[in-house]
Amino acid sequence: MKINRISVFHRNLPLTHPYWLSGKQLRFDRLDATFVKLETEDGATGWGEGTPWGHSYVPAHGPGIRAGLETLATAILGQDPRQVGIVEQAMDQCLPGHLYAKAPVDMACWDIAGQSAGLSIADMLGGRHPNGTAVASSVSSGTVDDVIAEIERFRSMGYVSHSVKIGNGVAEDIACIRAVRSIRQAGEWFLFDVNRAWSRRQAVQVMTAIAEPDIAIEQPCESLDDIAAIRPLTTVPISVDESLVTLQDAARIARDGIAEIFGIKLNRVGGLSKAARIRDVALAHGIDCTIMATGGTVLADAEAAHLAQTIPARHRLSVWACQDMITVDPAPGRGPRNANGYLTVSDAPGLGFAPDEEHLGEPVAVYERVSTKGKVRR
Repeated sequence: MKINRISVFHRNLPLTHPYWLSGKQLRFDRLDATFVKLETEDGATGWGEGTPWGHSYVPAHGPGIRAGLETLATAILGQDPRQVGIVEQAMDQCLPGHLYAKAPVDMACWDIAGQSAGLSIADMLGGRHPNGTAVASSVSSGTVDDVIAEIERFRSMGYVSHSVKIGNGVAEDIACIRAVRSIRQAGEWFLFDVNRAWSRRQAVQVMTAIAEPDIAIEQPCESLDDIAAIRPLTTVPISVDESLVTLQDAARIARDGIAEIFGIKLNRVGGLSKAARIRDVALAHGIDCTIMATGGTVLADAEAAHLAQTIPARHRLSVWACQDMITVDPAPGRGPRNANGYLTVSDAPGLGFAPDEEHLGEPVAVYERVSTKGKVRR
């Protein structure tokens, strides 16, 4: 089984509402999505998606995925997609770094591998726990009234886990956290995401003022060095996501006790293969996990849900799904959907579904294997 065709699709995904983060320093109105279809010479097909959260959030660029795929095509064509590790190594050798450009290919390979084995991606990654994963909302930065209104909107859809964007300043953030905690309902869990907006001093000020066991703070400062410096000064659980990119980052966080939660973003770390290794570091050290795409459609949500469902419930906090925040759905009625605040993957082989290509339009690039050494683009 060899990959003989790579089709690349591009769609813009308008958000249902304007979205702000980092203390309203960054605004987002739509996402730039890339979909990858791998086809083999014997007719197998796998799908992947890469959707960074805009261009200004972290080093990831929608058009950069498509440029990266042009470079990576020669390394991918002719590979056996079931040998996911060999494909991963070939991509890393062909294009060092640029993890976000490789993630959709990795996802599509796992899709084919699972279909070939007759197993879901979750089962291929170690085993699918039967219970679904709580879906975390993503509440945009704003006034206290804005934040509470957004939480109520997500509650109306069944959400019991909430990620609230803060970073507006010490007094404002303390007020927001206290207000949100005052409306907490039984069974709800809150993560307050700073998106690197605090200085070390601000982090200590806020986290000292709001220290409670039923919340956590995500990415309070810019770097792992910053978070390591404030970790001994507060008892509030800390989650790291934007500074969790490589396996080496995971090893350092676990070894040095920098954080109690790994926020594993699949597109950021380079796809399922690399994310599964980071998951294993977390579980080996008793660190809880949230699993996320950086954004995207039900395809990206399904990828995250598959990995999440391999994690024992006691260490699995939530999975983030973007599908309720966008106006485009390339797979109507397919894939895992929010059901009473949970996403659950089935035992269907591979990803478990495919998009409707009519919703994706014509591919913007196609790469084909025409010999053992060449490709054709059209």
